[in-house]
Amino acid sequence: MTMLLGRRIVLRQLVVTDFPQWREVRLRNVDWLTRWEPSRPPGAPDVISDREAFASRCSARQREQQLGIGYAFGIFIDGAFSGEINISSVQRGPFQSAYVGYWIDQARAGNSYMSEAVVVLARHAFENLGLHRLQISIIPRNAASRRVVEKLGLRDEGTARRYLEINGVWEDHIRFAITSEDWAERGEELLAAWVHPR
Repeated sequence: MTMLLGRRIVLRQLVVTDFPQWREVRLRNVDWLTRWEPSRPPGAPDVISDREAFASRCSARQREQQLGIGYAFGIFIDGAFSGEINISSVQRGPFQSAYVGYWIDQARAGNSYMSEAVVVLARHAFENLGLHRLQISIIPRNAASRRVVEKLGLRDEGTARRYLEINGVWEDHIRFAITSEDWAERGEELLAAWVHPR
């Protein structure tokens, strides 16, 4: 199992035994998260309340990793499940690019844990997976999520109109990106600021 270590966080794949903690955090954060997430397709199982659906989700994420098309991690703080971060839609060939998505328990928000998680994930993407580009797409009014990338100085590449369906509405998204060239130039600075012990 891949485990990525930060200064205060641990990123690792979720397994079926994480379901009770995952369910508790997701239920407690339903209002905090739903407004930023795609709608659940009609008839799709509810992974929040159904342990078997959660187990299938974990298996699907493991298959994505085996195929090299996605890498999903739970975020653990002081041993407690506190959110998720993932690399998805990995495209190889001349593109060598992927998307990053994340969410955190509202009780943990505002402590820069997610900025740390993005740096840990970027190091893995560029140094271990050999990717060239990561993109993070954020709804303009999602100030908390924007603060994550702004603190890291990721490049604003403009707004994509009606980019993703979120909670039943086609929403604009600001696209932020970092490339392997950026990482070569700024990686040590980011790791010193967010990951290495002080």
